[in-house]
Amino acid sequence: MDILILRHGRAEDTGPGMSDADRKLTKKGYEEMEAVAHWIASQRTPIDLIASSPLVRAHETAEIMAKALNARDRLVNWKMLAPSGNPDIVCHQISRHLDYASILLVGHEPLLSSLISHIIAGDDHAAIIMTKGALAKIQDFSYAGRPSGSLHWLLTAKQMAGMK
Repeated sequence: MDILILRHGRAEDTGPGMSDADRKLTKKGYEEMEAVAHWIASQRTPIDLIASSPLVRAHETAEIMAKALNARDRLVNWKMLAPSGNPDIVCHQISRHLDYASILLVGHEPLLSSLISHIIAGDDHAAIIMTKGALAKIQDFSYAGRPSGSLHWLLTAKQMAGMK
C-alpha cells in the first residue's frame, strides 16, 4: 500500500473567541490546495480512502482533494489525525486498510512529520518538515512487526504548482 500524506493549506489566524480547531483556509490556502489537488489527480494514483483530521482547515483541504479526485464518498474523519495525534495509533488505523492500493491522509504538524519518520526510520528522529500544503508519498507501507515503508518523495505546494 502507498500512503500520501498531505499537510493542510494556509489557514486564517486565530481570532477573538475562535478556537484553533475552527480556523478555516485562507483564500490563498484554498487556491494552493486546489492546485495540489489537480497535481495529485494528474498523477493518476488511485486513492481508495481520504482520511482527514476533523479540524476545519484539514477537513476543507480534504474536501478539495475529494472533489478533484471524484472521491467524495471515500472521505472520512479520523480524530487521531489531529495535531496532538500519536503516530502509533495512526499506523494501527492505516493497518486496517492494507487491502487498499493507496490512502491519502490530511493533517497537521507536528504529527505528520513524526508519522513519516516513524514509518521510514522507526523513530521520530528523521527531521522531516512538512510545510503547509506539502505532500509526501510513502511506498510499500507494511505493519508486520513495526510500521515500515519507503519515502518515495516529499514535495512542497510550490514545487507541485511548478510541475503543471
